[in-house]
Amino acid sequence: MSERRGTAWTAARLLLALVTAAVCLAPTAPSGGPDGLRVVSERRTGERIVDLTVRSAALGRDARVRLLTPEGWERRGPDDRWPVLHLLAGGDGDHETWTREYRVHENPALRDTLVVMPEMPLYGFYTDWWNHGRGGPPAVESFHLREVLPLIERHYGAGTARVAAGESQGGFGALSYAARHPGLFRAVAGYSGFVHPLRHPHAVRAGMTYLGLDWRALWGDPVAQRRVWEAHDPYHLARHLRGTRVHLSAGDGRPGALDPPGTGPDPHVPGLEDPADPFPADVISPTEALMGEESRLVAERLRGEGVQVSTHFYRGTHSPPYWHREFGRTLPALLDALDP
Repeated sequence: MSERRGTAWTAARLLLALVTAAVCLAPTAPSGGPDGLRVVSERRTGERIVDLTVRSAALGRDARVRLLTPEGWERRGPDDRWPVLHLLAGGDGDHETWTREYRVHENPALRDTLVVMPEMPLYGFYTDWWNHGRGGPPAVESFHLREVLPLIERHYGAGTARVAAGESQGGFGALSYAARHPGLFRAVAGYSGFVHPLRHPHAVRAGMTYLGLDWRALWGDPVAQRRVWEAHDPYHLARHLRGTRVHLSAGDGRPGALDPPGTGPDPHVPGLEDPADPFPADVISPTEALMGEESRLVAERLRGEGVQVSTHFYRGTHSPPYWHREFGRTLPALLDALDP
């Protein structure tokens, strides 16, 4: 499944992630801790941007985490702590997305917040993969919550007041993490999130097959391993989000206000369309049509469970301009949730 219309755009995005150069070295990085994560390198790549390369047992390889540090962070004492905003990338897992595409480092509202932007394996789905019952890498949830989170709290000034937001698969990650770990985040936001995968298991299969991945390695078969799917699906975990503020936004797959004239359809992904429920003729972004349906269903379920939820549903496609807009709309509420 495409995270953006056009394979050329995706290739360029991934290429930029590979060639972005670090401009200077930061002080010696901490060696690690009881979670087993070890910092291999720490580089300051902008005025307030610090890039970490960490050796992750959960992923079975080195991985990267980008931090946007608050003002005065470099003079921090051992007891200084800041509220934390976790920003989660889409299915490409690019940890540079939020600074490169959305320029969050230029947003003055974030000068007093530590922003954490971890990478994720391609189509990693913010999940410890089932791997046909064997477990093991990639254990994405363990990497983010059992390795990165303790590391930034021990060594990088992260406090325990946390919120999270994500685009596409990152929106799933924000809601799934919050539901699977009640109390972890005070508020979460999902922009065009894949927030109800059990509603469209054929879309998971199609997207992963399109990318050459073993789709059953994620959560198994949606019938035989239904409990595994449900254990990660925010729709089925809705009651666990009581006490967490939730925002959901998504388009309907039709050309909208932020789509340039002449915008073409998403690349064709075999198996994405359900023959029994075809997309309307004017839908040019099937991915967004599915994400919009899932977001509406989850919002309805959350309200039924007494969860504080807000929504914004609109005409539009599965593309970054909408996510940039939605982030700007919801950032004040996210930061408000961090205020004690």
